Amino acid sequence: MSAMSKNNISGRSKEISVLERVFLSTEPEFIVIYGRRRVGKTYLVREYFGDSICFEITGMHQVSLDDQLANFAQSLAKAAGMMFDLQKPLSWSEAFSQLEQFLDASDQHKQGKKQVVFLDELPWLNTPRSKFLSTLEHFWNSYGSRQKNLILVVCGSAASWMLQNIVRAKGGLHNRLTHQIRLMPFTLPETEEFLLNRAIKLTRYQIVELYMAMGGVPFYLMQAEAGLSAAQIIDQVCFSSTGLLRSEYEKLYTSLFDESELHMKIVELLSKKRSGLTRNEIVNGSKITTGGRLTRVLEELEESGFIESRIPYGKKKQDLLYGLIDEFTLFYFFWIKPLGKRFLSSGYWMSRQNDPARKAWAGYAFETLCLKHVGALKSALGIAMVETTDGPWRYKADQQSPFPGVQIDLLIDRRDATINLCEMKFSQSEFIIDASYAKELRQKINVFRQVTLTRKNIFLTMVTTYGVVNNAYSQELLTNTLTIEEMF
Repeated sequence: MSAMSKNNISGRSKEISVLERVFLSTEPEFIVIYGRRRVGKTYLVREYFGDSICFEITGMHQVSLDDQLANFAQSLAKAAGMMFDLQKPLSWSEAFSQLEQFLDASDQHKQGKKQVVFLDELPWLNTPRSKFLSTLEHFWNSYGSRQKNLILVVCGSAASWMLQNIVRAKGGLHNRLTHQIRLMPFTLPETEEFLLNRAIKLTRYQIVELYMAMGGVPFYLMQAEAGLSAAQIIDQVCFSSTGLLRSEYEKLYTSLFDESELHMKIVELLSKKRSGLTRNEIVNGSKITTGGRLTRVLEELEESGFIESRIPYGKKKQDLLYGLIDEFTLFYFFWIKPLGKRFLSSGYWMSRQNDPARKAWAGYAFETLCLKHVGALKSALGIAMVETTDGPWRYKADQQSPFPGVQIDLLIDRRDATINLCEMKFSQSEFIIDASYAKELRQKINVFRQVTLTRKNIFLTMVTTYGVVNNAYSQELLTNTLTIEEMF
């Protein structure tokens, strides 16, 4: 077996089980791994397959076919252990022919060992009019699919391109894939494991704080240094002149999307609307005319994990609400973009602890975090095995409305004739329900009942950092209280 080092991989248990099946297979395997930039695709492949990778090439961004073929020649020479570059192939057809010859002549092939061919950043290899994709199809159909010990791994950050051209391919690659992995950012428990493996010991409250700023993106989390608090890490990574995330935003979107200015326009619009926007509201706000172009941009943002579409309770698919769910993008619009190129003294973030804008951002970011961990919240409520649907609900009041407007960010509609109406609140200590908030909660429940005419139980459920202070209002209104502990 290869020198697989699963011990160095944090989390990713589902993905590792897929890779184990692939490695132990007695058939040729063609696996696609896609996910946003910096999410750890390359690391996962290299760490898991180790010495079994006999050839690896990484596509170069926005270069010519000539440059990509020179890149191929260098990669093949490196794989063959040559001290000098091979002659550059004149086409992808010639390049893949050289690759076949190399694989057939390798020691791994002769010894009947697994051979992993790793093509990274595949969309970048596919330059215009290069015939890369059709040549890859031919390579797999005429050669790869006949090699019992071959594992072809293709990766890409442009999720929509990978889905359209590889996963849902209509041509020669149709139904050729044997496995696919959509690599998502870490969950909270995976983030905790990742940080501990790097000797970074933070309380769960501080892990949540860090996650709300940069999400579960491994490469961002790698910037954290042991011995620093979450606030110090955020200061260093997001606000210092050399911090990775100070200049990450545009690089992130331009590397992933063609016409990235459209994608950036939509996420900026969504960052200003905590309750989400309908498609028509996005059309009006972005001035992108409705039709195929907008559909494509929204699909690309959703497939890459930046936004999420949710069907509000009691509504149809055409009433979808789109919301921003990428923590870093949200943090960028609240905190990094307003600074421009301003040089900051150290401790900027720590000095913002009591800023009202911080409270607004934290409320938004904490809701996003909770929505990503609904499965864990359901388990904590003891309803993991109950059939449920979850989504937002909003009632827009007009001049004739008998009720005020209401926004509920999470309803869990259960098969057992019960609805959990969830309120998510981030606070630095136990949350206090006061008279005015109690009135608001009663109003939400009342308007929801009156408008939907539901006969189900309504259980008001609070999700907070440290729980809720026990007082007359909490006793009157709450059925369940959950804390951040339930999400780990």
